[in-house]
Amino acid sequence: MTIKPTEDDLLAVFSRADLGGDEKLDLMEFSLVLDHLGLSWNKAQVQHRFEQADLNRDGFISFSEFTQVLRTQGWTSGGLAAAG
Repeated sequence: MTIKPTEDDLLAVFSRADLGGDEKLDLMEFSLVLDHLGLSWNKAQVQHRFEQADLNRDGFISFSEFTQVLRTQGWTSGGLAAAG
C-alpha cells in the first residue's frame, strides 16, 4: 500500500526542487518533483500535466497549482490547503 504524502511532505519536495528559489517550478523542476514522488509519467504526460496545472498560464507551477494537479490525479488527500 502506498501512503499519500502530507502537505508538509509536498512542500518539502516542492522547495527542494525549486532550484531558482522563486517559489514556482518550471517544467524541469516539476519533472524533478514527480521523479522524487515516484510518479512514472513519460515526457509527454509530464508536459501535458504541467500545462494542465499551470492554471494562470504563466509558464510556472505554484505550490497551490502543484497540489491541485496531484489531487486530481489521486496522489494527495482532498484536504490540502491552497497555499501560494
